[in-house]
Amino acid sequence: MKKLLFITPELPYPAQSGGKVKSLKLLQALAERYEVTLACPLKMDDAKYVEEFHAVSPCRAHLHEAVHVPRTPVNLVMSHIRGVPLNVYRTHSHQLQADIASVAPQHDIVFLDHYEVYPYLPREYQGLTVYHAHNAYFKMWERYAQLPGNPAMRLAAHIEARRVRKYEATVATSTDLTFAAPNDALELGKAGVPTEQLHETFHLGDDRQLEMPDLRYADTTKKLMYVGFLGWEPNSQGLLWFIEEVWPQLLKRHPDLRFDIVGKNPDQRLQRAAAAHEGISLKGFVPDLQEIYRDSRVSVAPLLFGSGMKVKVLDAMSRGMPTVTTSVGAEGIDLEPGKQLLVADDPAAMAASIDSLLTDPVLWQHLQHNSRALISERYTWRQLFTRMHQVMASGLRRKTAAGREITGQRVQHAG
Repeated sequence: MKKLLFITPELPYPAQSGGKVKSLKLLQALAERYEVTLACPLKMDDAKYVEEFHAVSPCRAHLHEAVHVPRTPVNLVMSHIRGVPLNVYRTHSHQLQADIASVAPQHDIVFLDHYEVYPYLPREYQGLTVYHAHNAYFKMWERYAQLPGNPAMRLAAHIEARRVRKYEATVATSTDLTFAAPNDALELGKAGVPTEQLHETFHLGDDRQLEMPDLRYADTTKKLMYVGFLGWEPNSQGLLWFIEEVWPQLLKRHPDLRFDIVGKNPDQRLQRAAAAHEGISLKGFVPDLQEIYRDSRVSVAPLLFGSGMKVKVLDAMSRGMPTVTTSVGAEGIDLEPGKQLLVADDPAAMAASIDSLLTDPVLWQHLQHNSRALISERYTWRQLFTRMHQVMASGLRRKTAAGREITGQRVQHAG
């Protein structure tokens, strides 16, 4: 069995965010074909879950090192001094880099999961290198810089967008294969990455939900739902916008409407906003989301900036929960607005779209049927990983053949 070294910027467990879901699913799929070693720094509360993760990990070996470099102005300055984006600086450990360098030559493939881990790739490594772009992160910085707010923060975001754009393009062009969602691949191509370097992947939700029976409009209540990691700024910003701009319009039409927000780590802004508006409940982490799905009528994903495909949207589609989102929330998904999702970018249009699903069971069932059909046809993990395995196997064969040719040339030259 070939050996693969998987390097990711944080422990992919517990899988409570879209990024961690994808990383853990990738590890499980890769372990079916390769002997996998996982290398990752331990950030925030990762260390608490190491033992629990190792008990269920599909990997043969693990390399970890604690890293605590908070997102502060001082560290932003230090990242400029080091000449790398902030998140790259915050992910690095000299000890982990040395540990990886010692084991990398024993592996046929090094798989870089996120651009932040690129410095861990040994320069002299001769095997196949794969880059998995979770997002075109520079697009998030660009969009954040365009939002109203503190001019200094907007300027900092604009500068960071330029740095990340250059760095992500460097990672993608320096590795043998790059996997990215279709919309992210388009942005990376604009940044200078050759088209032949890019291969399609997706962020997907829990496709096991396709096996569950359809939700029933008659069983729902007048309740909206939102699921997402609330410590992620795009999620927080979108929810704050929704609560301040959309929610009051909905309450005028439906005074009895409720809104359940599910997710960990809401900051004080969200806590204050939820407390100030009637009908909103911060649920925190909910182990069984089916409790939320069963009596909710509409899922909302009010994202103002971000990149890549949104797991919260795909999850709701897979469960057959009619969803209203923004253009940012729908990007990357091969859908037809109005058929699988309702898409609205201004408060009045979003309120009207949600109102239509609250009151129209025919439209509700139309979206439910079409969203589940699309997920089943296009966006299941097995379909995705079958294609990724094929691309990687082909890349490994080409890399091996090229290595043999170089070796033969050296022998011939030496003779």
